[in-house]
Formats: sequence, structure tokens, C-alpha cells
Amino acid sequence: MNHEFPTVEDAATAYEALTQWYEHNARELPWRQGELTPWGVLVCEVMSQQTPVARVAPIWTSWIHRWPTPHAMAQASPAEVLIAWDRLGYPRRALRLLECAQEVVAHYDGHLPQERAELLSLPGIGQYTADALLAFAFHQYSVVLDTNIRRVLARWHGAALPSAHPTAADRTTAAQFVPHDGHKAALWNQAIMEFGAVVCTAVRPQCTHCPVAELCGWRARGFPQAASGTGPAPQKFIGTQREARGKIMRVLRSKLGSSFTRAQLLSASGLPEERFTPALAALIHDGLADETRSGKLALPR
Repeated sequence: MNHEFPTVEDAATAYEALTQWYEHNARELPWRQGELTPWGVLVCEVMSQQTPVARVAPIWTSWIHRWPTPHAMAQASPAEVLIAWDRLGYPRRALRLLECAQEVVAHYDGHLPQERAELLSLPGIGQYTADALLAFAFHQYSVVLDTNIRRVLARWHGAALPSAHPTAADRTTAAQFVPHDGHKAALWNQAIMEFGAVVCTAVRPQCTHCPVAELCGWRARGFPQAASGTGPAPQKFIGTQREARGKIMRVLRSKLGSSFTRAQLLSASGLPEERFTPALAALIHDGLADETRSGKLALPR
């Protein structure tokens, strides 16, 4: 590329190519079927954080069927919510959704607010989720910046992978491609995110199927390898406290209202004492498990 990238023409080319690609290639996910409410968008976005959509889809479907609105969700108990969360991982997100629903009912009459500052004031809603809600729930102009979008933009600018963490420069770069019309902005954010998820992937990108190959600086440079320190670090699971917490939570979720002695929980978890004890303490600290006066352990009520 000999010109400064991106130009207005580059942004227009990318918009037309990716939105047309999205129209014909978007995956058939449950939240793309029928009318999607802002609450449905929020649940989808929270569940999808660091979790593949294939795992999210069935849980999201059952969750929305059971709790289709913040009013419905606000009546649930923490134990019910944690059981419904099943094995999605990071179960604190489930409790934040419950808290969010209760706040929305208490302060916004059960309707998610449409102002960014108000969204950010709600439990469990950070910068990315607020931006996604503005775009996908309310069709407002919004710069959505997830890992997939950052990777696509990094490659258009010649790098194999983006930096390990989002930067202000990433947001400035992304904003150059987002149309100012709210509906077009929502479509663009959906299209580039989907493109990054299924074509311009972190490993084995399908470059021969790329509809915007002429914009790709990474391709023009001969696909150089990623520099060290770029991209997300691989996450271990086996042997981590996260794995130990998951094994304990699986036992606690096994039956609503059930409780266990410490010895029963230790045995059922299959963990050695040295991994069980700190993991259980962390779960209690995070409000994901309760210890009763009689010493029994259970999901929070």
C-alpha cells in the first residue's frame, strides 16, 4: 500500500465487502433468529466473554426461555442462577448478571438504559459490553473492540496479531472504519467481528477466502510471524485454581438446595487437599459458595 491507510475509500471498500460477506456467511446462532431484545444481547455478550459461542448457544437459549427479561431474572436466587450457568466458566459473571437485572428493575423500570455512562454504572458491564449494547441492542454509533476485531485491524496494518491488551490507538484505528449512521455501525461491527471469528482467525486464517485481501498489509508484507509479546497469552487450565474451583462448583451445582460437609465436598471433587482448600476459600470469598453455621457448604442462597 502506497497511500496512507485507511482512506475514506478504503473504509468504504471494507464496509461493502464485509457486510456483503456477512449477509451470506453469518453463522446461524440462536440470538440471530427472530427479534432480539437488549436483555438478550446483554446475556449473549456476558456469556460469550472468553467462551466459544458453540458452548454459549444452548445455555443462552435455555436462559432466555427461563428469564426473558430483567424482571424475570431479578426474582431468581443466586443458587438457581449458578446452576443454570452450568459449566460456562467464570461463574461470577452469572452473579453479576443477576445483580445487573436487579439494578435495572430497581432503577430503570426493567429496561436497560441507552446511555453509555448509565450502562457502565451497572454490575458486570464494562467498556466492551457497553459498546456492544449500544451497537447491537440500540443501533447507536459505537466503536466495538473485541479480540477478533483487533486482530483483523492489526493484519490490515501489517501485523500478524494485535498487542496483548487493547490500547487507545486500537480504538482510534477501529473508529476510522465505523460508519456514523447507527444502523450501519451495528452491521459493520457485527460483520468484522464475525469475519475475525471464522475467517481471519488467530491460528490458520483462511486467507484464500478473504473478501478484503487487497486491504491486508500483513499479506502484502508476506505474512510475517507475530512478534513476541503480541496476542493473548495461552491460558492453561489443567492444574490451575480455576480448574479446581470448577470441580468444586460442579459438585455444589449437582442439586438445588443440597449442602455438603467439607469432607463430602473434598471427596466428591476428586481434588487433593492442597488444591481443594485454597480453591474453596476463593469460592467463598467471591460469593460463589456459602458455609452455614453448622459447617455445611452450599451454593449461595
